[in-house]
Amino acid sequence: MTHQTVGHVPAHDGGPLADCPDGALVPPGDEPRCPVDITLAALGGRWTPLVRRELLRRDRAAYTELSAALPALSDKVLSDRLAQLTAAGVVERHRTPGWAARVHYVLTDRGRALEPVVHSMWVWGASRRTARG
Repeated sequence: MTHQTVGHVPAHDGGPLADCPDGALVPPGDEPRCPVDITLAALGGRWTPLVRRELLRRDRAAYTELSAALPALSDKVLSDRLAQLTAAGVVERHRTPGWAARVHYVLTDRGRALEPVVHSMWVWGASRRTARG
């Protein structure tokens, strides 16, 4: 009879994450190097994927449109998420000058590249909803 040492993870022969070397994994708080960590840094935080979902549904969105589409978000949280996405290079903030200056948000190419990730989240969540229902 064999046993597995606690904390020991058996080696995998291939699989979808086989190319993620141990050296690319770092503890939380350090600069992310693992591709999953990098993606989570761009999508992380409660509500961030839903803000991205709303931006994917439109070519551009004003703050008020996003706020109306996500009424459970406080103004502070929505502002924080938009700032996070802008800092990650996922969203661009455009300001139209004028007396009542207008601001709208647009996904960058980097943000559009996350569409399959959000779509996969949608498909997985829909299958869970169906399984419960």
